[in-house]
Amino acid sequence: MSDLKAEILDQIKQAMRAKDRKRLGVLRLVSAAIKQREVDERIEMTDQDVLLVLEKMVKQRRESLDQYLKAGRDDLASQESYELELLAEFLPEPLGADELEALISQVISDTGASSIQDMGKVMAAVKNAAQGRADMKLVSAAVRDILS
Repeated sequence: MSDLKAEILDQIKQAMRAKDRKRLGVLRLVSAAIKQREVDERIEMTDQDVLLVLEKMVKQRRESLDQYLKAGRDDLASQESYELELLAEFLPEPLGADELEALISQVISDTGASSIQDMGKVMAAVKNAAQGRADMKLVSAAVRDILS
């Protein structure tokens, strides 16, 4: 069992003991998403796989939060914000703007990318290096700006 998955399961137990229903509900959603992927793909999840699941959940929450804020649904937006904060506890420390720019520059020089046509190679390498530490939408825009 991956360390990250074990920590999530431990957090579920702690939330049960503390009778924190709100936290418990979100943690159970995370656990269910992990188990679903394990069953669907018949694999034992590694930390990298769990990070992918968490990233997907974070992306969904960000999109929902945007929609709720646009629609003026503050009650639903606050729930999404809470879930985002809780999911962020399990993600690695995010890259700063300077660190991200340095990583992109390093990948571009390593891959020999020179035009926008090389964006796929650059994005693949950056995604592997920044797994769970950067919003890929922002990374894509930064790579596009540099290669243009």
